[in-house]
Amino acid sequence: MGYLKSWKSDQRFTDAGSKNFKLIFFAFIIGIIVGITGSVFRLILGYIDNFRTGLYANIEHSGFVSWLLPLFLGITGITVSLFLVKKYAPETSGSGVQEIEGALDGIKPLRWKKVLPIKFFASLFSLGSGMLLGREGPTIQIGANMGKMTEDVFKQPADETNPLVSAGAAAGLASAFNAPLAGIIFVIEEMHGHFKHTFFSVAAIMVASGTADLIVRLLIGADPVIRMTIFPTPDISLIWMFLLLGFFFSFIGYLFNKSVILTLNFFRSLSRTYLFLSIIFIGILITVAGIISPDMIGGGYGTIRMVLDNSLSFKVLIVLFIGRFLLTIFSYGTGVPGGIFAPLLALGVIFGMLFGNIADYFFPELISQAGIFAVAGMAAIFASTVRAPLTGLVLAVEMTSNYEMILPLIISTVTASVVTAQLGNEPIYTTLLKRSLIKNKNIK
Repeated sequence: MGYLKSWKSDQRFTDAGSKNFKLIFFAFIIGIIVGITGSVFRLILGYIDNFRTGLYANIEHSGFVSWLLPLFLGITGITVSLFLVKKYAPETSGSGVQEIEGALDGIKPLRWKKVLPIKFFASLFSLGSGMLLGREGPTIQIGANMGKMTEDVFKQPADETNPLVSAGAAAGLASAFNAPLAGIIFVIEEMHGHFKHTFFSVAAIMVASGTADLIVRLLIGADPVIRMTIFPTPDISLIWMFLLLGFFFSFIGYLFNKSVILTLNFFRSLSRTYLFLSIIFIGILITVAGIISPDMIGGGYGTIRMVLDNSLSFKVLIVLFIGRFLLTIFSYGTGVPGGIFAPLLALGVIFGMLFGNIADYFFPELISQAGIFAVAGMAAIFASTVRAPLTGLVLAVEMTSNYEMILPLIISTVTASVVTAQLGNEPIYTTLLKRSLIKNKNIK
């Protein structure tokens, strides 16, 4: 009997090891699928953005009639996107990160058969219209739902849902930004209350994230998403400035989060008629802003590169920051699919450059390049809104290849996240999840 008991015990551990090995294998499969999907998504968006940019550029040499086509395309893109979301898959609204967190807690369903096509195509319409939204929200939600799809297709037990969905989410972020480490850290840090930590679940998100990034690099390229100067380590005497920068961003993050919720509530309270009129107004506003200044709209990658060239005046930077801040709030508030990471990073770069120019004016002997504060701004604004300082730090470093900036980024992100928490600013996705659950409860 003792041998039999021992054999059963050994068999149980053998099964457990085999099961965990299968988890790693499925994470690898998820990484491949998400990497291919994310690459296709990015390539299509690139073609759409180039077409829109060319269309706007030709308007400068034409009459008023030439404005009609871009206005029509902008309004149509937003309308079609919102129609698809509201009609077929309401959970695809916004970034979808809060939906994933709810699913990991077991309080939200993952309807991947509807979410995958709707999120993919509705996001192409919303982002292609020029709205100030990022591609990372769609790829994260698509990746997570592909994790659930993998579980269902291969008939895996329900206890595999959490690690497979988490692996898909990590792969989604990695494929959007060529940032595999940020994808891993995002799941562990931002989703820490929802992600079930085990050795193999962490290994799974690492495998999925790394595989997705490898696929994207093979299909699109290995260059950093943001090409910029690689700065040397700032002098230790500047540390206090990075602390002050983080302090400013704590208030910006507080204002951003509150504004997003107020705008979402406003659009949700509108009747169909007024909602449609609002969409027309926003479509016109974004199209006109894009025609006047292409850097005022879109996810913000081009804007970031332009700001980092340090060729903009102080007044232009202020207008650009205020304009993109308001248009980002309006874009996300409509409820169309799209992420807020990229627009936030653009705002962080703009304000960071503003701060750097002011610092350079008062302390020219200390500041060699104002761009060092722009990199810190990317991480700090992420830390103050999402309240994930480590993810913000890693994301900024991976996207810009500024690995020498880690110490000042730590100072800025920790300050921003701690001070904004003292102000009572909840992480944006926590607030969005609570709001979604209240909304569902009221509907029922």
